[in-house]
Order: sequence, then C-alpha cells, then structure tokens
Amino acid sequence: MNANLEKLMAVLENVRREVRKVIIGQNDVLDHALVVILTGQHALIEGVPGIAKTLLARTLAHVLGCEFMRIQFTPDLMPADITGTNVFNLQRNEFTLVKGPVFTSFLLADEINRAPAKTQSALLQAMQERVVTIDRVTHALPANFTVFATQNPIEYEGTYPLPEAQKDRFMLKIVMPSPGREDELALAQRMLGTDSPEQTLERGAVEACVAASDLVELRLCLNDVLIREELIAYLVDIVRKTRAHESVLVGAGPRATQALLLAGRAHAAIGGRDFVTPDDIRAMVLPVLEHRLILRPEFEIEGLGTGEVVQKILGDIPVPR
Repeated sequence: MNANLEKLMAVLENVRREVRKVIIGQNDVLDHALVVILTGQHALIEGVPGIAKTLLARTLAHVLGCEFMRIQFTPDLMPADITGTNVFNLQRNEFTLVKGPVFTSFLLADEINRAPAKTQSALLQAMQERVVTIDRVTHALPANFTVFATQNPIEYEGTYPLPEAQKDRFMLKIVMPSPGREDELALAQRMLGTDSPEQTLERGAVEACVAASDLVELRLCLNDVLIREELIAYLVDIVRKTRAHESVLVGAGPRATQALLLAGRAHAAIGGRDFVTPDDIRAMVLPVLEHRLILRPEFEIEGLGTGEVVQKILGDIPVPR
C-alpha cells in the first residue's frame, strides 16, 4: 500500500473517531456520508425528525475543517434566497453581489421537498455544474461544495416531491434508521449531563482532523484504489439489469454506473483496503440505486419495494471470484 492511501486511511479513521463523539450509532450512515464526501458528490438523506440528520452534516463539516450552512426549504422560498442577488449600493453607486447560502462547502438543504420545483432547480443546477449564474454573471462555488438534502419519509402533505431526473443528481440515498435500544439509552443518559451531542460539538470537544484545502488532495488518493476488470463488468451488469427487470418501469442510467464505481472505491478505502472487492460493490448497490428506480404500478400495488428488487437483481448476477 502506498503512502498516499495510508495517509487517507489514517485521516478517515480519525474522522470517524471524532464524529462518533457526537453521533451515537449510525455507523453505516457515517460511512456512506464519507463515501459521498470523498468522491465529491451529493447525498439525499431520509429519516424521521430528530434522528440527527442536521447534526451529522454539521459535525462532518467541523471535523473536515469546512464551512457549513443550512437552508430550511419552505413553499415561499425563492431561487434568489439560495443563490444570492445583486443589491444596489448607494454609496458606491454600483451593484454589489450579496452571496446566498449556496456559497459554502457543506450545505444542508433541509426538507428539500417542501420547496417548489423552480427553487429546487436553483440548487440542483449548482450541484451539477458547481457554479451559480446571477444576472448573467457566473460565479464558481467552493471546491468542496457538497449538498446533503433531507427528506421526511412520513409526511408528504404540502410537499413537492423531487422528480426522478433530479433525484439522479444525488449519488446516494442515505436512510437513517431509528436507533437501537442501547444507542437510544446512551443518548438519554448523555442528555442528563453536560455531554449531550449538541453540547459536545459546541464546546470544542470535537477536533478538526484536516483542513478544507486538504480534501482535494485526499480525494485524489482514491485513484490508487485498484478495481479489477471483472468487477467493473459486474457493476455494469447490475445497473443494466435494472433496465430489463420485469418489475422496473424506469431503470438506472449511466450516471448510476459512474456512481457505483466511485462508491465502491471509496467504500474499499474506508474499509482499509487498497483494492475493491465484490462486497464493496454489493454494499453500495442499494444506496446508489434505490432512489433511481421507478417500479411498475402493478408491482407496487402488490407491496414490492425497491430494496427487494435490488436484492433480486443482485441474486441474478453471478459474483466474480
């Protein structure tokens, strides 16, 4: 293993240790969030209120030395509220750009499905192109620009669900489950003292492991993670199978193939390996594909879920040895 990968893995271990001072349990969720950050992509986070979606993004930003901003999406939110606008300065007799919250490194788009499509598209353009156009002038976003968009899975009244084509912009869908009994008991006990998760973060008990400027260099280390030709063919066959499965109306596109390849390499690095295994691919298949597939209505009526379809597809594709 070369020195660059050893450095990356040491940093990842330190990051996980520091984040766990605040986030109790949710180890898979943390690893998936790190996959997104390492590959320079974006994530859609789904979980019930109070499950620590915002706290996770805040903590990761702090530990990675990045700026953090949050937007609460509401039905009256306008695109300019996200991107910013030019305001006339009377003293200078000129227009001055007032940047919106999108000009940050880590952005939490809270309850993104509560804003109308026009406002959602303002953020999605920034995600795809990493630039913002205001009054025909293009402004570049920070190199580490990462969006964590949240959705509440239990309340859809008064919401504007993301179209499937827009969901495809998110590399992963990260589902945050309710904590187990032991984790919730540990949280309750911490709330009785002065070391609640929020207080732990705010009083400086969590250390920054790297500077924001180092993230670009760390991402390049993933190029040293090896992946065999047969594994590339394996993940391509998985994605292509989604387009031919009997229960799928619309399968995953080529962007899903790219996402699965990048995610597999990042998952291997987080696991402490300099090579990708079939298990790395299989571990990332559901987070990559779940939000990209549209099932046929007759199968949805029968109660078939996307997760079950993905598992059936995995069972149909021979695993390379």
